[in-house]
Amino acid sequence: MKSTHILRVLTLAGLGSLIAATAYADEPGFFYGGISAGNARSDVDEAAVAAGVLGGAAVTGISSDERDNGYKLFGGYQLNRNIGFEAGYFDLGKTTFSATAPGGAFNNDTRMRGLNLDLVGTLPITDKFSLLGRVGVAMGRTRASFTGPGAAGVPDRNDNKANAKVGLGVQYEINRSFWVRGEVERYRVNNGVGGRTNTNLYSVGLVFPFGRAPLPAPYVAQAPAYVAPAPAPVVVQAPPPPPAPVPAPAPVPQRVSMSAESLFGFDASTVKPEGRAALDTFANSLSGTSYQTITVEGHTDRLGSDQYNQKLSEERAASVKNHLVTSGKLDGSKISAVGKGESMPVTKPGDCRGTQRTSALVACLQPDRRVDVEVTGTR
Repeated sequence: MKSTHILRVLTLAGLGSLIAATAYADEPGFFYGGISAGNARSDVDEAAVAAGVLGGAAVTGISSDERDNGYKLFGGYQLNRNIGFEAGYFDLGKTTFSATAPGGAFNNDTRMRGLNLDLVGTLPITDKFSLLGRVGVAMGRTRASFTGPGAAGVPDRNDNKANAKVGLGVQYEINRSFWVRGEVERYRVNNGVGGRTNTNLYSVGLVFPFGRAPLPAPYVAQAPAYVAPAPAPVVVQAPPPPPAPVPAPAPVPQRVSMSAESLFGFDASTVKPEGRAALDTFANSLSGTSYQTITVEGHTDRLGSDQYNQKLSEERAASVKNHLVTSGKLDGSKISAVGKGESMPVTKPGDCRGTQRTSALVACLQPDRRVDVEVTGTR
């Protein structure tokens, strides 16, 4: 009963991470491969195995070892930031036990290995840290060997059968080409004599993405040149009056555009370290400037729903404003943050054709994913 309860909990947790995932991502899909190793722990009913081999004969004095080293080799395709498919080869090591039967003592070695195909759900918590949940099927091969006087004439048993598997884990992205995973997975495998056994694999793995598109270079629009107004003419009379005062220059807007990829992580609204550095540089450039207003506008490309894009643009504009106030020490009462969604693209209608998300279309629409900052003031 305890094993069945754990299996249900793991299954529900894996499905929950998939349901919580969103359907859109800024990054196209890519392939990956990796290896994991750790400890395999099985829950074998040794008495039932022995009785099944000996035709129901009474078995006494059982001693067992249900732990061994295990590993898996795997490869997969990350469809988007939340969904991936993964196939692999697993080896759960072996379990052993010794028992006493009417015909004498005998030993058992059972080895479990096979192939698996999983649906993997990823739930990002930060730019680099994510939770994992998986459900899948394992085609396992179990080989059970029996030796000793009590198992005389008992042949080796081989069993091949598909069973369900589930798992939970965490993942940390060291960089765009190297991830680290920690996982616990439950395999349901046959025990070689017609029954089934639960085996948990606790492992640490290395993942190597390949074919992953690099992040595009930041897009920054050129600020308009500042032109001071011509001074008013001075009329000289006798006796000459004091010269007429030169009017103060009128406020001139300055507009800077920054790409979303340079400021934020993958489909996120939290400013990443590179983005914080760029915003600090911008805030420092306003030193000595008398500004009346600063307007922060968030923009997205046309991929995804209008409602989703509007919300993401508002969250990103608010994050930029918050950083300019807290880190850049700018006056928050003069800064406004608005989200424009996909309503004001930089690209023209005929520049980027297509509606399906592809690497080429995502790269073409990159100028549309931006944050514009407009400063109205004078130096």
